Amino acid sequence: MNKDVWQIGGHELTSRFFIGTGLFPSPYVQKEAIRESGAEVLTFAIRRINLASTEDDSILQHVEGEAFRYLPNTSGASTAEEAVRIARLARASGLSDWIKVEISANERTLLPDPLETLKATEILVKEGFIVLPYTSDDPILCKRLEEAGAAAVMPGAAPIGTGLGILNPYNIGLIVEEAKVPIIVDAGLGSVSDVAQAMELGVSGVLMNTPVAKAKDPVGMARAMRLAIEAGRLSYLSGRISKKRYASASSGHEQFIVK
Repeated sequence: MNKDVWQIGGHELTSRFFIGTGLFPSPYVQKEAIRESGAEVLTFAIRRINLASTEDDSILQHVEGEAFRYLPNTSGASTAEEAVRIARLARASGLSDWIKVEISANERTLLPDPLETLKATEILVKEGFIVLPYTSDDPILCKRLEEAGAAAVMPGAAPIGTGLGILNPYNIGLIVEEAKVPIIVDAGLGSVSDVAQAMELGVSGVLMNTPVAKAKDPVGMARAMRLAIEAGRLSYLSGRISKKRYASASSGHEQFIVK
């Protein structure tokens, strides 16, 4: 498992856990949870960052000196134009050329706007960004985003922050089957079993914030989620048995014959 590396946009990764930086009860807990997660990629809303002075920003200060790759997101954008403008500002400030496109037109559900997401992805790819769009679990839309040049595609398991788990595992499985870029489940996961299920479906990784940050023990939950990712990935690589309608004995009758 230590050699199970993967790539996004030509960059090699060993951890399959992308973790968000919001909602933690304190900077200390945030830092310890990130450490336990083993994550190499941190995501955060650009609207929460002081772009005029990123080196002094309170969120980034707590992870200063660590070898993380930043994945800023365009949370708060409701159109492609807004998302593109936010991404450009983030890159100009020196944060990252990675960008998570997140465009929600409905404040109640926060479900991604498919048309605006595709439009923003096309624009940002042409401008040289490494684009990871957050989208719905629609296999056709995910393929269109890949064809538009997305470095990875991030379908949601359920609406953001709900903890409902994977509502449509069939769709996630189809998305993985058709993809030629990494698929990262983003949003809606709530438990270790959700994470293991996602990895067993063959996704490349998972992105989480709320399930860790809002747990009773965020540090312990970060470790639990990391172990679930590792277990689910190993299970996927090892190959589960096929499902059968009827029982079959695990040992043949001939083994019990007494001579």
